[in-house]
Amino acid sequence: MIPLEHKHVLVLGLGKSGRAAAELLRRRGARVVAVDSANTPALQRDAEHLKALGVAVELGAEDAPGIQFDLAVVSPGVPWSNSILQELNYRKVPIIGEFELGYQHSLCLNVAITGTNGKTTTTELVERLLTAHHIKTLAAGNIGLSVCSVAEQTKDLDFLTLEVSSFQLETIQIFRPAIGVLLNITPDHLDRYETMTDYALAKARLFMNQQPFDWAIVQSEALAQLRSLKAEIPSKVITFSANNRRADLWLDRGLIISRLDGWTGPLLDMAQTRLLGPHNAENVMAALAVGRVLRIPLETMVESLKSYPPAAHRCELVAEINGVKFINDSKATNLDAVHKALLALPVAQPGEPNVWLIAGGKDKGFEYHDIGPLLSQRAKGTFLIGETREKIRAAWSLFTPCTLADSLVEAVNEAARNAVPGDVVLLSPACSSFDQFQNYQHRGDVFRQAVQNLPGWGASASHVSTPDRAAV
Repeated sequence: MIPLEHKHVLVLGLGKSGRAAAELLRRRGARVVAVDSANTPALQRDAEHLKALGVAVELGAEDAPGIQFDLAVVSPGVPWSNSILQELNYRKVPIIGEFELGYQHSLCLNVAITGTNGKTTTTELVERLLTAHHIKTLAAGNIGLSVCSVAEQTKDLDFLTLEVSSFQLETIQIFRPAIGVLLNITPDHLDRYETMTDYALAKARLFMNQQPFDWAIVQSEALAQLRSLKAEIPSKVITFSANNRRADLWLDRGLIISRLDGWTGPLLDMAQTRLLGPHNAENVMAALAVGRVLRIPLETMVESLKSYPPAAHRCELVAEINGVKFINDSKATNLDAVHKALLALPVAQPGEPNVWLIAGGKDKGFEYHDIGPLLSQRAKGTFLIGETREKIRAAWSLFTPCTLADSLVEAVNEAARNAVPGDVVLLSPACSSFDQFQNYQHRGDVFRQAVQNLPGWGASASHVSTPDRAAV
């Protein structure tokens, strides 16, 4: 642990993570300067709060303050290409992330979950399993609560259940999960990483400090990727896969099967849960493997998993109007997530497409044509929004009809006008939301409201009153 009392520390980035880091640093007696390149009314309000705690704040910053710092703490959203971060690196200021800072001041073990898709669902499943077995835990990290904001609560916990992004893993030093979970590695964030290799190696950092007595729970396909990159895992390994029958946990016609010593045979029928699709089966497998490591009885795990409600904005059924289902999958910010959503949706007639797909947003550097063959099978047409709409149309127009829309509301209205009973209108953007929305939650909320404003909303509609109801 880096001693902080009387140290000069710079916090770079004043989002939720940066604010929590600055507050923890002050509680530990550090002299804190916080900077952010933006200067919005919201940041100005946050700055006043931090100034009251004794933090010096500079908004609209283009350069690092000239004083010598003992440490810099960077928020996960700040890339290494940031000019201030590069200047600090040139000045040989030690740099860690907010996630690492919080970990260094935590007082309990942790289960850490990463992957391109499924992190939040699996984190919630693991938190649910542990709580059902009276293991004191709290979900934090990329899921909502920053690690710095909960570090002082960890003295009363048995485990932290952590959702970890590749951005957070970039700046770890001694972070070590007792149980590390890697769900999958598929293309994402290629606007930040030059290659898929760079992205995969960032994910592999989850295991770099593990010891032989720790555990790694890894999708077998992701494990093969890491091994091809010579990324070693020093801990004990459990594999899982919905497609590879040689994995320790695997899927057979909806049944999760185990071949682990002392734990062989069927574990859970996915039909008993409220989760659909092979990707969710893998999330459940990962959670079950965590429970097995922690010696939670299978009966306890099954009962808690069966009642788990899917999280909002993840293949969430908003309503069924005149026989047309409206699905909010705003969290699908990459192509693999869209691919999985399309596979999970019901088919009206075998061999006939029945999905009207709404996609587009801020570009993350993808080549969108890879999903084309699946679109030709599942999509009746697409409505494209946001800054990527022309790029996506160029990639998809050979596979399915593409229509440009000026807004999400317009896309919903046009999709509803074209849909017939048995069809699905699916918001699954394959892009981030930051060109038009505050975040993916905001985008999903706008979709919900647009559906509620449709002419058919009323007596003919089957409404979903809460966002955590089961998906179709």
